[in-house]
Amino acid sequence: MAPSLKKFMQQIAGKKAPGPSTTFTIFHVFYALELMAQKPLGRNKLAEKLSVGDGAVRTIISRLREADLIETSKEGCNLTKKGLEVWRQFEEIFPKRMEIPRSELAESEFNFAFLVKNSGVKVESGIDQRDAAIIAGARKAIVIVFKGGHLCIEFVSDAIEKQYPKAANVILEKLTPQNNDVIIIAGADSTLKAKRGAFAASWSLIRG
Repeated sequence: MAPSLKKFMQQIAGKKAPGPSTTFTIFHVFYALELMAQKPLGRNKLAEKLSVGDGAVRTIISRLREADLIETSKEGCNLTKKGLEVWRQFEEIFPKRMEIPRSELAESEFNFAFLVKNSGVKVESGIDQRDAAIIAGARKAIVIVFKGGHLCIEFVSDAIEKQYPKAANVILEKLTPQNNDVIIIAGADSTLKAKRGAFAASWSLIRG
């Protein structure tokens, strides 16, 4: 399921020959679907939420319509049956996504966490995920794997709840990880950048 979702999203967000390069990423498509899953949205509101220009939001809407993921009405853009199905796939992979308060583990002004289901074995050093987060606009990111009942950061700690009990408690309580789940927390100077970084790092764990 996940690899085909990755390919599908790359097609939607990718450059269409011979046109110009897109000024948006897979994150913007993901976030547009997330917003529309909650309620119909008009173009202006969508542009504001995604922090993109008018041209980019028109292209995003046009691509989503072409892919039969959304339909437009007087209320705005709605997810179609196919759109809801694609969104359900995202929710299976990333079931928890939320802002996290500043702590000794998440030191940025704005911190956003993604729970990635059953992907711990794909994390090697965590450097690839941190790089992806920073390229996407985050200042920093931490990659935590839940294994053997502990929150582990490769080369740092095999039980961070011992060193950072307060921060670990928030993570365990809010994200409720299970064995082999990954938690990525990205920090940035805005919530949107932190979320974009956390998504990019999480998305890098989905094999294409």
